[in-house]
Amino acid sequence: MALFVDLFGYLSVVLRGATLAMEALAIGGVCFLLAVARARAPRLGESGHQLLRRCRWGIGLASLGLAVFSLLSIGSDLAALIEVLGLQAADPLHARFVQATLVLPPLAILGASVATSHAAARLQHQAVLMAITFVHEGAACCWIGALPYLAMALALPLEGKERHPLGRRFHWLATVSVCTLLAGAAALAYSYIGALDGFYGTAYGLMVGVKIALATALLTLGFFNSRRVEALREDPDGPLLALRRFTEVEIGLGITTLLATASLISVPPAVDLRQDRLSLGELAEHMVPLSWPRLTSPDHSELAIVKLQAQLDAEAAAAGTKAAPAYVPGAGIVPPYTAEDIAWSEFNHHWAGVFVLAIGLLALVERAFGARWARSWPLLFAALAVFLLIRSDPEAWPMGDISFWASFREPEVAQHRVFMAIITAFAFFEWSVRTGRAKSPRAALVMPLFCALGGAILLTHSHALGNVKWELEIEYTHAPLALVGVAAGWSRWLEVRLPGTAAARRASWIWPSAFTVVGLLLLLYREA
Repeated sequence: MALFVDLFGYLSVVLRGATLAMEALAIGGVCFLLAVARARAPRLGESGHQLLRRCRWGIGLASLGLAVFSLLSIGSDLAALIEVLGLQAADPLHARFVQATLVLPPLAILGASVATSHAAARLQHQAVLMAITFVHEGAACCWIGALPYLAMALALPLEGKERHPLGRRFHWLATVSVCTLLAGAAALAYSYIGALDGFYGTAYGLMVGVKIALATALLTLGFFNSRRVEALREDPDGPLLALRRFTEVEIGLGITTLLATASLISVPPAVDLRQDRLSLGELAEHMVPLSWPRLTSPDHSELAIVKLQAQLDAEAAAAGTKAAPAYVPGAGIVPPYTAEDIAWSEFNHHWAGVFVLAIGLLALVERAFGARWARSWPLLFAALAVFLLIRSDPEAWPMGDISFWASFREPEVAQHRVFMAIITAFAFFEWSVRTGRAKSPRAALVMPLFCALGGAILLTHSHALGNVKWELEIEYTHAPLALVGVAAGWSRWLEVRLPGTAAARRASWIWPSAFTVVGLLLLLYREA
C-alpha cells in the first residue's frame, strides 16, 4: 500500500488517460454506428452485416474497458484517500467525484466524465463551463473515437463504389465534430488560461500547447485523408491502402492526445496559479543555450544526498547510534538539490544526446547510402539504456544506497525504469529487423510502437523539485522531446506499413531526422 500511495499521482494520470481512451471508443463507436454504419449497411450486403457486428463488438469491448478502468481509477482514489487521511472504507463513497465515476450507463458516460473535470470544481460559472466541457469532450470522442471504426470499415471487402459514400459520411461526422471541438476548446482556454502569461508561464498552458500541436497534426492528416476519400470516387482502389495506413496514424495520435488531456486535467488551471509564473525572459534564458554541452561530471560523493548521508553517518558514529537515511523514497519530502546535482543531470542528458545524435546520423547514413556497417545503430539504444540505468538516479541502485525495488517508490525513478525497458526492447527488436534475424514481418512494428509509446509516456513525466518554475522549465525541455519522439514513431510506422510507396520513402527520411533532432535537443538541455 505504501508503494501504491507513492506512485498514486503518476498512476492516476495513466488511468485517467486509459479511461478517456475507452470513453472515446465507446462514444465514437455509437456515433459511427448511427451516423455512418447503419446508413450504408443495407447497401453493402454481407459486408454491411459484418460492419454492424464489428461496430457492436467494438462498442461492447470499449464499454467493458471503460468500466474496468473507471473502477480501477476510483479504486485507486479511494485507496489513496483511506491510506493518507486514515478514513474508514465507506467514508469516501459520499464524495461527488466518487459517485460520478461510478455512473456507467452509456447515456451517462460523458456526464460522469464532465462531473470529474475542472469545470465541476469551479466556484464561478460552473454550469456554463460544465456544459461547454460536455460538448467539447463529446465532440472529441465522436471524432477520435470513431476513427478505429472507420479503419475496421475500410478493411472489409467492400465493393469499390461503396467506399466513397462510406468515407464521405465519416468525413462529415468528423467535420462537425472538429468544428464543435475547436469552439469548445477556445472557450475553455479563455476561461482557464485567461491571459498570455498563463499560456507560456504555467504547466497548464504548456500542456494546452502540446494539445494544440497534436491537434494540428491530426487535422493535417485528416485533411489529406479527406482528399483520399474524394479520390475513391474516381479510383476505388488506388488511395485505399494509404487511407487505411494514415487512419492508423490518426488513431495513434488521437490516443496520444487523450493521454495529454489526462496530463492537462492533473494540473490546476492557469487562472488559479497567480504566483510563480514563468516570465518570457526566464523562459528565453532557459531555452537559449549559453554554454557548451556538459561532458564532464561531478563526483558521486559531491551530490547533495550523498554528502548529507555522509554527514549523518559521521554524527551517528560519534554518538554510537545508527544513522537515519538521508532520503527515503516516497516519504513526500523533496530531496535536496544543489549545483552539483544540476551538473550531474545535465551531464546525463548531454551524453544521452550524444548517443541519440549518433543513432540519428547512422540511420541517415544507412538510408542515404545503404551502408551495411551502419545498420547496427539500434544497439546504441541498448547502450544508452545501460548508461541511464547507472547514472539517471544516483541515489538508488546501482550507485546509491537505496535498493532497486525500494527506488520504485519514487514516481520519477519508476518512470525512468519504464523508459529504460522500452528503449532496450525496441533496440533489440529493431536490430533483429535491420540484420535480418527477425523472421516475422510484425517485428518491424515494435520499434515504431515503442517509440510512439515512449513519446506519449514522456508527456506524463514529472519532477518533484519543490520549485514550480524550475519544474516547468524542465517540462519545457521534455515536451518537444515527446512530440518529436511521437513523430519518429509514426513516420517509421508508415514506412513499414506502406512499403514501396512515395509516402514510405518520405517517411523513411522523417524518423531518422527526428532522432537527430532529439539528440540535438538533449545536447541543449539545461536545468539552470
